[in-house]
Formats: sequence, structure tokens, C-alpha cells
Amino acid sequence: MIAIDALRIFFEIILTVAVCGLVIVGGSFLLLIAVNLIELLVGARWREPLPPAVVPDADLPHVLVQIPAFNEGEMVIDALHTAANLDWPRDKLHIQLLDDSTDDTVTIAKSVIRELSLAGVDVKHVRRDNRVGFKAGALAAGLAQSDAPIIAMLDVDFRPPRDWLRVSVPYLLSDPKAGFLQSRCEFSNYRTNWLTRAQGLLLDSHFVMEQATRYRAGWLFQFNGTGGLWRRDAVSQAGGWSADSLCEDMDLTVRAELAGWHGIFLMEPPVPGLVPERVRHWRVQQRRWSNGFVQVARKLLPRVWSSDWALRDKVSASALILIQAFYPCAAIATVSFVFCLILSGLNPVAYLPLMGFLAILIAVVALGMTSMPYFLLRRGTLIEYLKTVASVPPLMVYVSVSNAPSILKTLFGRREHFKRTPKVRPTNPPERTA
Repeated sequence: MIAIDALRIFFEIILTVAVCGLVIVGGSFLLLIAVNLIELLVGARWREPLPPAVVPDADLPHVLVQIPAFNEGEMVIDALHTAANLDWPRDKLHIQLLDDSTDDTVTIAKSVIRELSLAGVDVKHVRRDNRVGFKAGALAAGLAQSDAPIIAMLDVDFRPPRDWLRVSVPYLLSDPKAGFLQSRCEFSNYRTNWLTRAQGLLLDSHFVMEQATRYRAGWLFQFNGTGGLWRRDAVSQAGGWSADSLCEDMDLTVRAELAGWHGIFLMEPPVPGLVPERVRHWRVQQRRWSNGFVQVARKLLPRVWSSDWALRDKVSASALILIQAFYPCAAIATVSFVFCLILSGLNPVAYLPLMGFLAILIAVVALGMTSMPYFLLRRGTLIEYLKTVASVPPLMVYVSVSNAPSILKTLFGRREHFKRTPKVRPTNPPERTA
């Protein structure tokens, strides 16, 4: 009996620590919600981008569009045509397909590139002998073959509107210390099934509530790896693309900020992409992101805290980098709670206050973070919203428990390999280049 009581106390301590971790993560979300409520009350934004620069076509900079690809099949067809259709002076638009493929994607890409080249588009098929560095390695290899001062990044499943560069590049040009610009991303297949609807809800929350609010508050926010622009000088001064993290985008974001650069977040126009349509594919994506954030935390948090940043900047940056701590904390809390119940004879009474508090916190964060983007972007009815938001907590618990062992191993130094997230080709291909 003493042994059982000791074991129960042990798991109660673990449960308490895990819940404290969830409270810290939840607190950062509550702060974002509070910023939005304050802005609504005062009727003004904390911060807006500088007005876009007015630049004649003759003075516009050269833009390099980089599209990383690995065994994407026919997806590259639409990606290349979309990039070629971007409204930018033809002699200043350069496209690279960074193709590390080992299947028939290579043949498909060669055919499309030949077609576009004959139409006068500057498009290069960048191939490497190996996949060293994965996406980061491919981006660095492509950058070495161009001297364009502005780099536009698009994952192979993203389809920016034709005017994307015309709208976004002038914002970057108007702010000489802006190292990158991140556009809001949307997801054209989010109505496919319950999983894509849940992802759409979460990602709308990420861009509208996290990214946009952090930008307006003057806090560090991340480049998302696609649907955005980088200034070459910022990439160079930050040390270039690094492959020692699975989140090369977050890694470069933090290093650029440490080098004195900052980002711009742009709500309009959005850049549509795709979300995974199967649970196992989504789980792989989430595992890659979570492990990558852990790697960035191990690498860069000491540099953040030893920098000359103000305390508020260090805290806000740490909150961003450590946000993926939600997953291991949720997993540990779930497993510990189960053991506590078993060891207490399945009597939940002692744990009801803690679980009630946690349930209220989850409800406030979930509703506060997702309701505003959902209705602001007119995603659907109230009933549809409530059904979708109700699916999020169990989904998050599932991915937390399934990915926690991998995340904890990464925390203690194990290296993870990049695993591509499979996507389905969009049903509405873009207009072909004349």
C-alpha cells in the first residue's frame, strides 16, 4: 500500500508539472487574445506596415522564386506555371525548381521547364547529386546560383495570386531593415474532410491571431517557409540557410532577428496551399515541426538570452520558440492522469479541480484563438464552427501522445531525418503561360 501511494504521489507531481507547462503555453495564447481585445476596444491597431514603396518598373529589383521539390509528381506542373504567371517584369523574374527528386518528377519537370523557356521565362532546373541538408541544403544551393536581391519562397503546393509580388515586394522595399515578409496563407482543400477543416481552423488561428498579432505587437514572429519573401542581405548576414534543424525557417528567422533584421506580416493577398488530408500524414508533419522547434530551442535560446535584447523581447521570443512544448506537456499530463486514476482506485474526485481548471483554460484558448479568424474570414456557420472546434482538443491529445516519444528523444540530442508530407494535386490547375 505504501508503494502504491508513493507511486501515485510521483505521478501527481509529474501531472502537476505538465499542467504548469500547459498553463505557461496557454498564457502566451491568452496574451495574444488580450492584445486583440484591447485593439478592438481602442479601435486602433498597435502597429501597421510602412506604406509600400512606389517604384517604377524600370527600377524594380530582380526577384528569384525558389520552389523546393522532392518526388512531387505532376504537382510541379502547376507550381511552375503559377510562378511563371506572376505579374513582374519578365526580365527581372527568375524561377528555380530545386528538384531533389528520385522519381519521374524529374522528367515531368524537364518537359515543363522546356515549354516555359521557349515562352521566354527564365526558369532553371536545379539538381543536386544528393539531398544533403534536405530543404535547407536545396535552398542554399539555389541561392548560390543567383544574385537576385529578393527571394520569393513557395512550397510546391502553394499557388499565389498573380499580383502577389506586385503587392508584397513594395512593402519589403519600403522598410530597409525588414529581412523578410510573410504573407497570410490559406488552404484550398480545407473543406475536404473533418481533419482538413480542423487544420484550417488551427492555421487560420496561427496566421490571424499568432502571426499578425505578434507582428503588430512588435514581437518576434516566424517565417513559415512558404508564401513569403526574403531579402538576400538578411539571409547572408544571418549566416545563410542551416540544415541542423528540421525547422530551417524558424532557425533563420531567429538568427536574422539576432543580426538586427525584422519581419513584416501581410494579411492580403493570401497565398493558398494545401493541408494533409490523412491523419498519418498530418502526424508526420506535426512531428517534423515539433522536433524542429526543439532543435531550434537547443541551438538558439542561449543566444537569445545572452543577446542585448530587452527582457520583453527575450520572453516573447522564448514563448514563440517553446510553443511546441504543448505537445510533450499534453502527452505527459494525459498519461500521468491515467496512472493517477488507476492508482487511486478510479476515483477522480481529488483531480476534478485541476482537470476543471485545465478544461476552462483549454476552452478559453480554443474559442478565443479560433472564433475571431473563423468569422473574420467568413469560413462558415456557427454550427459548423462549433463542430469543428470540438474536434480539435481530442485531435491535439492524439498527436501529442503519438509524437511525444520522438520529441523527447530530440530534446536529448537525437537527430531526426526530414520526412516529406504527401499532398494531392489541386483540382483547379492555374492558367498556362502564353
